[in-house]
Parts: sequence; structure tokens; C-alpha cells
Amino acid sequence: MRNWLKVVIAAGGVLALAMSVAPAALQAQGNGNATILKPADVEKLIPATVFYRGQTAATQLRNSGGVKFDDGFFILASMVDTSGYSTAVASKYQAYFITEVPIQVAGAKLSAGVYGIGFIDGDKFLVTDVGAHEVLSVGSATDSDLKRPVPLQVLADAGGGFRLYCGRKYVVLSR
Repeated sequence: MRNWLKVVIAAGGVLALAMSVAPAALQAQGNGNATILKPADVEKLIPATVFYRGQTAATQLRNSGGVKFDDGFFILASMVDTSGYSTAVASKYQAYFITEVPIQVAGAKLSAGVYGIGFIDGDKFLVTDVGAHEVLSVGSATDSDLKRPVPLQVLADAGGGFRLYCGRKYVVLSR
């Protein structure tokens, strides 16, 4: 019985030591990591309606996603209801996009800000300011292996960034 008690006490000491070291190890491991946000997470951050090109549009929060970086900054995207917009605007404005930090979109620099985004004909990804003026245009790619395409989602990219998808079309975002 005494040997059993010694083992329990020794194990408790090792556990206490492991618990005191573990938070530091986890914190060191967490540097540079980011969390991919799902629609339920984004719903708490993006309003139900947003302003773009002189009017407001309802966000489709069920079709949203984003990234929260370890330092607390966000990239957020949500599809919008563009039914009240002209065909010309609706063809290039599919989602509302917010980045709190400068990022790269398919290798091109994009400043922190609020934008309209869209995947357009010719395998292009277009970023516009809230006045519908073009800010950035880059090539997009198609992921034919994506198992469950949805209207909008953010997934990890093998290169260390994130893929912003609209169906099977995507661009890579990185900080």
C-alpha cells in the first residue's frame, strides 16, 4: 500500500510540473497561428446589413467565414443580397470583405479596409471599395477536388495562408 501511495504522490508531482510547463509550451506553439472562423463566429462580428455603393444590403451570414489572428485582428467575409443593385454592380459584388490588417490576395497587396469582392468571369477575383471602384484584380483558381463546395467559406491553404472560396473558385489570402 505504501508503494502505491508513493507512486500516486510521485505521479501527482510530475503532473503538477507538466501542468506548469504546458501553458508556456502551448503559448510558444500558438505564435503565428490563426483560427478559421465559421458562420456562427462571423455572425457575432458582421452586422445584418452593410453599406455599399449608396445603399444597404443584407448579409447572408450563413454564407460567411473569416480568420482571427493570434494578435486579435480579423479578416471577415460574408455573402450579400445584391438583388437591389444594378446588374453591373451585382456582377462584381458578391460579398462584403473586411480586413483589419494589410494582407496579400493571390500575392498582391491589399490595405486594411472594408471592401466589396467578387469572383468574376475570366477566372478573376475583384476587390472594390465601398463606392464600387476597382481596387485590386487578381487571378482566381478552381479547386475541382473540393468535396463540399458552399457559396462562401475560408479554409487553410497548404502554403500557410488561407483560401477564400466562392463555390469551387478561390484566392489565397496571407498576412
